[in-house]
Amino acid sequence: MRDIGSLGVEGWQLEVDSVWMRRALALAERGVGRTTPNPVVGACVVTDEGIVVGQGAHERAGEPHAEVHALLAAGTRARGATLYCTLEPCSHTGRTGPCTERILAAGIRRVVAAVEDPDPRVSGRGFAFLRAHDVEVVTGMGREAAERLNAPFFTVKRLGRPFVVLKAATSLDGRLAARPGERTALTSGPANRYVQYGRCRVDAIAVGSGTVLVDDPLLTVREIYRERPLARVVFDRRLRTPPAARLFSTLASGPVIILTSPDSLDVNRDRARALEGAGATIVAASEAGLAPMLRTLVARDIQSIVIEGGAAVHAAAWDEGVADCVQLLIAPRVIGSGGVPFLDGRHFSPATLVDRRVEARGPDVIIEGYVHRPD
Repeated sequence: MRDIGSLGVEGWQLEVDSVWMRRALALAERGVGRTTPNPVVGACVVTDEGIVVGQGAHERAGEPHAEVHALLAAGTRARGATLYCTLEPCSHTGRTGPCTERILAAGIRRVVAAVEDPDPRVSGRGFAFLRAHDVEVVTGMGREAAERLNAPFFTVKRLGRPFVVLKAATSLDGRLAARPGERTALTSGPANRYVQYGRCRVDAIAVGSGTVLVDDPLLTVREIYRERPLARVVFDRRLRTPPAARLFSTLASGPVIILTSPDSLDVNRDRARALEGAGATIVAASEAGLAPMLRTLVARDIQSIVIEGGAAVHAAAWDEGVADCVQLLIAPRVIGSGGVPFLDGRHFSPATLVDRRVEARGPDVIIEGYVHRPD
């Protein structure tokens, strides 16, 4: 197995591989928000003459993997060609068969893969199988982009919790609301539509019980089509969520999961029964803190989650080190010192975000970026 970071691959081959890997990454984008609990993967089959004879993406769990789509499209033209894929081909049988055997049967001569699959059922075994059967394997091309694309899947496999986006709408002076307990609308229609687009790309959105009490949000996707149900999560240690909350009128859009503690569940049995009667799924984490609550969501096929507030939940996520990405929607308005600050007193600056992106949406400015670089 060769790694482009350690071997002197000819410049022309490196450039060619880069072009086709970018195509595979673009194909993988088709699966974002749709493939959980599987990763998103793109693949293309390219002949030595530079002709794409097959391509595809993994679009839904249980359906063929990207490599299979690409190989089926290529047919006999795959023999002697190069397969570009954004993730190590699987070598185990799950809901579908192993891609490595399909690659061998198709006669692929060379595989260029962006990154090793962290799933312990694969984790280098796919590359080893191909190498043992005289298929040339090159890894590392497009690694960082592929890891970013599959950040939710990688986070679950490596850390045992979902990938967390900390999202907040703030004033120019970093305030979330005019005062504690007061609903404060800040952002414009264009910025709000961007939020809806983001909700289509994740498995769940979450708020604290205080936000439910103050804002009574629906937490649904509006104006944009979403294929899968969207889980709505409420962090509620004291089971304060009202059974009459508007969330429970939207169960057709996805489950409402109340995360609490075993002690609260024991003390507040009547509240728990009322919430379950309204349609809530109540989950008690065995340990205190936001991180243990988040880990319970993995078993429910939640790999990515946007935490939308309020201030206490934002602060807890930051303090426990579970925030992977930050998204700020900044409105051209100053609230003043009486407002509720975002991450009050904590060491945070948008300037420290990795791969930071700044974009105007109507009168508002969106700043988003990662908290850390990929491993």
